[in-house]
Amino acid sequence: MMNQLALLFLTAILSGFALIVVTSLAASFITSTAIVNFLIAVGAIAVIVFAFAVLYLAIKALFHKNWM
Repeated sequence: MMNQLALLFLTAILSGFALIVVTSLAASFITSTAIVNFLIAVGAIAVIVFAFAVLYLAIKALFHKNWM
């Protein structure tokens, strides 16, 4: 159960990075800088939130000796 949750969070982190990179690449096609900045901010927030969630799961597993 914990491994599935960790994989889900790692997938969310990768999705956040993808949102940042794709938005940066597509900035020339999107004329509104407000939209570009908003999407980059959403991607950055997603990466930060889910990185903390993965760290929480790792610390929880470390202290509960729940390695497997």
